[in-house]
Amino acid sequence: MMDITIIVNPAAGNGKALKRWEAFKKDLDFSYNLKITSHPKQATELTKECIQTDNHHLVIAFGGDGTAHEVIEGALGCQKCIVGVIGAGSGNDFGRGYHSFKTANELNHYVRSFPKNKAMDAGLLQADESDYFFVNNAGIGFDAYIAFQVNKSSIKKYLNKFGLGKLSYTYYLISSLVTFKRFQLTVETTEQFFSFQNVWFATVSNQSYFGGGMKISPTSNTTDGLIEVTIVHNLSRLKLLLVFVTVFFGKHTKFKEVHQFKAKNYILTTDRKVFRHTDGEFAGQTIPNTENQFTVQEGIWRITNLDPLDVSSIINDNKYAKRENESRIK
Repeated sequence: MMDITIIVNPAAGNGKALKRWEAFKKDLDFSYNLKITSHPKQATELTKECIQTDNHHLVIAFGGDGTAHEVIEGALGCQKCIVGVIGAGSGNDFGRGYHSFKTANELNHYVRSFPKNKAMDAGLLQADESDYFFVNNAGIGFDAYIAFQVNKSSIKKYLNKFGLGKLSYTYYLISSLVTFKRFQLTVETTEQFFSFQNVWFATVSNQSYFGGGMKISPTSNTTDGLIEVTIVHNLSRLKLLLVFVTVFFGKHTKFKEVHQFKAKNYILTTDRKVFRHTDGEFAGQTIPNTENQFTVQEGIWRITNLDPLDVSSIINDNKYAKRENESRIK
């Protein structure tokens, strides 16, 4: 037996998620429990409550990347819990690296069939006696500083009204170029040690995308038991802008000032206080000359999985149904 819970964040996408949910739910043809969040981290609490039974449980996050992050956090380590995601936010980087449902019909098909699922890795940042997990990426430096600025400002909410929320990242990227102070960084793995000067940022990735579609880590794989670190340093402000343009296409790795490594764990240390983030959320600031430990947690959560043939079949069914309706109208 499988229980199904849908957790909706009505605030996602500047409130547009609720309107989308009202339309989406009309086409669902299965029974489910509905939970509506009203404050941050509530989706994590609700997920933990859902999976207390002995039944298998499908928990579906309906919202933005933050909602997906919260639901997965609640499901970590539970092998009887499967997480599904319906993207209804402004960035939706999660849907670029993981399976997410695009239509109600696709979700209906999944529920009717055997609930295929796949074990996924997650990343863990341990620093200052605190733990921060991430499924997309974590960062130290310029990207974290931008994320902090975006999340505390009203500009993103304003742009979301016009469907332009992604531009808020670009706006703060440009405006922060002048104020951000570069730092020194050491990177240590079990086998290597590196030291970098004039660092803009170091991003640790479990999947490829961040910042609303930037392909920061092209070779990242969510099931390979590794995480990648990308370091950008010794760049002028003007050249950094050029690098960010190429990130959308994953071509930034050709610059000599961009370094990438693969490993199961890293220790990152900065020479001064620098902003941190995990999945775009503020994760405090580094303490000078104090270790920030990043490790991969292999197969620690499970996600819905649809074969390409299943998706193709759903698309064809939708086209057939549309033609049938058009024929009846004629």
